[in-house]
Amino acid sequence: MNYQEYFEGKIQDRKTIHLPDNEIQQLVEQDLIVSYPGVKAITPSRFSMLKSPIFQCMRCQSTDPKKFATHYCLNCAKNCTYCRHCLSMGKVAQCTQLLKWKGTLSSIQDTPLFTWQGSYSTDQRRAVDEWIVSCNQGKSHLVNAVCGAGKTEIMFGAIQHLLTLNKRIAVACPRTDVILELEPRFQDAFTNCRIDSLYGGSEKPLGLGTITLATTHQLYRFHEAFDVVIIDEADAFPYSADQTLVKAVKKSLKSDGVIHMISATPTKNLLFDTETVLPRRFHQHPLPVPRYEKLLTYEKSLKNKKIPPKLANWISKQIESNCPFLVFFPSVRMLEEFPGDLKRVHAEHPMRKNYVQLLRNGKIPGLLTTTILERGITIRNLQVAVVGAEQAIFTKEALIQIAGRVGRAADAPTGDVVFFHRGVTEEMHRAKKEIEKLNAL
Repeated sequence: MNYQEYFEGKIQDRKTIHLPDNEIQQLVEQDLIVSYPGVKAITPSRFSMLKSPIFQCMRCQSTDPKKFATHYCLNCAKNCTYCRHCLSMGKVAQCTQLLKWKGTLSSIQDTPLFTWQGSYSTDQRRAVDEWIVSCNQGKSHLVNAVCGAGKTEIMFGAIQHLLTLNKRIAVACPRTDVILELEPRFQDAFTNCRIDSLYGGSEKPLGLGTITLATTHQLYRFHEAFDVVIIDEADAFPYSADQTLVKAVKKSLKSDGVIHMISATPTKNLLFDTETVLPRRFHQHPLPVPRYEKLLTYEKSLKNKKIPPKLANWISKQIESNCPFLVFFPSVRMLEEFPGDLKRVHAEHPMRKNYVQLLRNGKIPGLLTTTILERGITIRNLQVAVVGAEQAIFTKEALIQIAGRVGRAADAPTGDVVFFHRGVTEEMHRAKKEIEKLNAL
């Protein structure tokens, strides 16, 4: 039996490993795997202000006291502390036995073929070449490129070079929607290559793929597995706001591994050695500039199950013109209050993947959505409206990303981006000015 396939590069709950206890014990004695508790109590130092033990989850590395709870555990028949931070991935408690491979990792078995049929613009070629230089130097690299610059295709060029160096690669994205968008494009670009796609509810294969596409949360499951981790949309929530996800990325890297990042709206806290900037789209057309429309009583109207006339007219115009559209709302509550039978999606919606595909295939006219679709969605001739653009959830970065959904195709490089509001905010103003600045460059 190939035990290595069960364990290498991953942190796993003993209960998920279908091997007899005596075989597990034998591997521990042979120093091929290590076993440790899922949650560890750390005794505060005598200089600490804390008097009670500090807990650390050994899967997600959280030490936030608010993320732990203690209850009577049926598994160990005593009071037992468990981690609530990564509970959605299965309970990890003090009595949980985590297993980790200590032996060497297997080499890449397949011979990947780079079968992408596209061609690069001058800017894209420059970006690939600069990224390859960073790869050869072992330096972390940021690709700072506007929405629609062709970041995925640029990433293909860097990955193709890394594969010639026999590197095992993870591409981590904060959101499932981006993984679902990337998966078929990677399968087409890298044939004869094992590509694993990991997100909530996905199949968890044995062993390690040559390329792993994963939400950042899925990296909690890995330990020293990858030579390179590429973080797509590195500024996006939740990765940008959760230090345990940053730790998870570092934990998933080999000791000499390197992190690369891609973003259209990089924040100041991103750390990197070298940077490539692309201020224009691959088709050379300017970014669509948002326009403002006052919509003073939209909340009251929606509560009364009425669509504000300006918004109703905008939606009707898109349907009459046969243009696919997205209407962004600041909350799930407001999304659900919207009258009519237009499909709507949010983070927990079970049909989210299906509805996006229906929109892409032209089977439905448009979607109502929260900010969950602000990134990773490419649909030809898409038009976009934001309702309540003045609300706090619509930061400058979010508004730039939303506007970036429009005009991405070379044969449809324009489109409408409208911010419906009841007062122009500084974030709205900064987003528009940033887009105009990029166009001027």
